[in-house]
Order: sequence, then C-alpha cells, then structure tokens
Amino acid sequence: MSYFRDEEFLCQHCQEPGIKSEIVEVLEAMREECGFPFIVTSGYRCPDHPIEARKSKPGSHAGGYAVDISVTHGKALRVVESALKNGIERIGVNQKGEGRFVHVDCDPSRLTPAMWSY
Repeated sequence: MSYFRDEEFLCQHCQEPGIKSEIVEVLEAMREECGFPFIVTSGYRCPDHPIEARKSKPGSHAGGYAVDISVTHGKALRVVESALKNGIERIGVNQKGEGRFVHVDCDPSRLTPAMWSY
C-alpha cells in the first residue's frame, strides 16, 4: 500500500518529477509508523525553482532526496522521532509562525548528520 501519489512530489515550479525512491520508501515507513497523514509541502525542486535558484549550490530537494512535511506540535515530534528511527540523519524543523514543517533528507552527498531550525 502506498500512502503517497507521485504528484505530491513534483516540482511546484515546473511540475517535473525528480524525487528519489529512497526518500519515498523512508516516508512510507514513517507514515505507517506515525499513523497519521503526511502533507508534503515540498518534494523535488528543479534547479530553476526560485528557492533553489537563490542558492550558491543546489540543495537536497534539487537532488530529489528531501521532502518537507506540514506538521505541528506533538505530531512534529513524532515525525522527527520516526525519521531518526528510520535512518534519517538530516532534519530541519520549522515550528514557529505559519507554514510549520519538518524537513527530512537522505542526500548521500551530504554525509554529515545535522539538525537545524528555520
């Protein structure tokens, strides 16, 4: 059973696909474990996506290895716990103001484990 549709991961700038199966497989396991729906607010981003175009070096979204999940409060903590349990070692957290989310990323080119806030 798949919890996600391919369309959820398309670039919001150009509608092109590019998400890697590795991150989707982890998200499926996390979704099953958490037991509540995940709303993907950002999946793959093409190099021309406005967020990626501003960067000096494309990020993990541009490589197809990162996803932002809209989630708040206790559910955000559960997503972070599940991400760690499922081998995700790069997590970004935005839990202030509007548009709260958790970023999960399994980019093999970024080997240093990290957690950051936005």
